Amino acid sequence: AAAAAGASFYAVVQPPDLRWHVPSKLVDPEASVALAAFIDHVDVAIAIHGFGRAGLFTTMLLGGANRDLATHVAASLRTGVEGYEVVDDLDAVPVELRGLHPDNPVNRPRRAGVQLELPPRVRGLGPFWADHRTAHPGSAGAGPAPARVPHTEALIAALAAAARSWPDQ
Repeated sequence: AAAAAGASFYAVVQPPDLRWHVPSKLVDPEASVALAAFIDHVDVAIAIHGFGRAGLFTTMLLGGANRDLATHVAASLRTGVEGYEVVDDLDAVPVELRGLHPDNPVNRPRRAGVQLELPPRVRGLGPFWADHRTAHPGSAGAGPAPARVPHTEALIAALAAAARSWPDQ
């Protein structure tokens, strides 16, 4: 999405064998020159997180301190990704998924940002995609495969559209 929008990109990637949820507020720019430079470079940020919770497997949650940006991104997701509820009302987002802590890297740019929590299905995980041929590890299917499932492609396109159309870019 960042490449399609001409935006900057920074990723925190956990090793595959790390099965502990690292809270965002512990990802410290003082421990990473690259993260500090990214935060200094951008005005706003969109952080992509994954979550899984019973009753919310088709729900995308938008937290973070920049509520204008959250509303803008939510509108793009609603029109670009079918089959999901998009929740940008903070009162409807579970407290622990709101991403409002001031030490959360998404809130450190000049105008803060949005923490987008994605359920497994839109990330191409779970039984919904069991017979879809993808390049995702452990997926079913054989032969040439697309890199991502259709929902993930739609998500990327919607995020890129939101970034390109953000009026304060």
